[in-house]
Amino acid sequence: MTRRVATDVGGTFTDLVCFETDQDSGASRIVTAKADTTPPDFEKGVLDVLERGGIDPSGVDFLAHGTTVVINALTERKGVKVGLVTTEGFRDTLEIARGNRPDFFNLHYEKPEPFVPRHLRAELPGRMTYTGAERTPLDLSGLPAILDTFRAEGVEAVAISFLHSYANIAHEEAALAEAQRLWPEASVVSSHQITREWREYERTNTAVLSAYVQPVAARYLRRLDEGLASRGFGGRPYIMQSNCGIDSLDATSRTPITMVESGPASGFWGAAELGRLIGEPNVLALDIGGTTAKCSLIENGEVRIMTDYWIERSRKSAGYPIMVPVVDLVEIGNGGGSIAWVDDFGKLHVGPQSAGALPGPAAYGKGGAEATTTDANLWLGRINREYFCGGAIQADMDAVERSIRSLGAKLGVGPDQAAEGIIRIANNNMVNALKLVSLNRGFDTRDFTLLAFGGGGAMHAVALGQELQVRKVVVP
Repeated sequence: MTRRVATDVGGTFTDLVCFETDQDSGASRIVTAKADTTPPDFEKGVLDVLERGGIDPSGVDFLAHGTTVVINALTERKGVKVGLVTTEGFRDTLEIARGNRPDFFNLHYEKPEPFVPRHLRAELPGRMTYTGAERTPLDLSGLPAILDTFRAEGVEAVAISFLHSYANIAHEEAALAEAQRLWPEASVVSSHQITREWREYERTNTAVLSAYVQPVAARYLRRLDEGLASRGFGGRPYIMQSNCGIDSLDATSRTPITMVESGPASGFWGAAELGRLIGEPNVLALDIGGTTAKCSLIENGEVRIMTDYWIERSRKSAGYPIMVPVVDLVEIGNGGGSIAWVDDFGKLHVGPQSAGALPGPAAYGKGGAEATTTDANLWLGRINREYFCGGAIQADMDAVERSIRSLGAKLGVGPDQAAEGIIRIANNNMVNALKLVSLNRGFDTRDFTLLAFGGGGAMHAVALGQELQVRKVVVP
């Protein structure tokens, strides 16, 4: 019997799929399981879901793992303090960034704050030309004092990014080796380890963000590895990458920024494969989870990959670039746990705030008092109250009613209208996201099949498909 296991840590739930095959008879079966995500000890959720699925790690032949740990650490600012070492005269590269901005006519626009403040950005003499020739030799005599300053400031990770190191990595390699020798306890990341592409700002920011999450991701992956080993797993887990590939745990620990969108990447790769199997090469893939909804366009069976990826980009912010291959997607803060709220002008909104796994939607009965998309679906009978979460949770309908009525009172409507409003707003947000990857790029949605997955995919797929006039809707 061979067992191939995939696990995914989401913002609300941790999921598992196991393929078991009897090599003698050829018989096979699929095992699925779901458990609560357990921040900040995310590895516990993985071990819990293995136990809930009845999977003995000692009998697993292959394990692939996707996670939202990196993107969550970035967006929630739960990384570590970072110091930057760069070429003399270029410490303000992060501050200058790019001249383009999302709202060109906003005279009061402010650029997003760099992840490294100016007093933690240091310079070293030394210069390469764009051809890779050495113009000025590297002088590392000032590095010990720089690292001493970083230590005194509570820095835990150091990013190194020199001008034109994409053409010649010699200076970065020398600085990296010396920094690791002088300060072996620190996490030190060099830009050439992640990308060898030109564009100084994007490459520097990528190195900084990788350093920012490296200690967090490394601790998590180490604990996951140790937890699996203690339960008899004899191999090493493979980590899903943002480009739809996989890499070793050790390699990902060194450059964790490569798994910034590892969870969505695996879903969209699976959507492309399923589309191929059912004869639908043109697919609008939609993943609705507990915290977010993500969508991607698959044309002729190919998942679109980009290197021009930005986090937190919006109409008000230019965001932060990450120069690694990432599946082309649009992500919004709308999921099953998204909280419905009313602003000061009496307007209803859904998300981006999420109830998460704890306390979760009001229906969980864990103290959640604010109405969520899941509560609205339950109240309207779109989810079977008697078989909520597969019967694993008894829906607290009293709490659901209180949350919906409270929201309705703020809007001056009854609970049914309030719940319907939540669903309409959530659907509208997701339609807009789907249009960003399709109609806004010149693709006709009538030529595509909407393939909806994730815990909330089936709940909203038909309404979204009707709005976009897709050929058909498929729910795996």
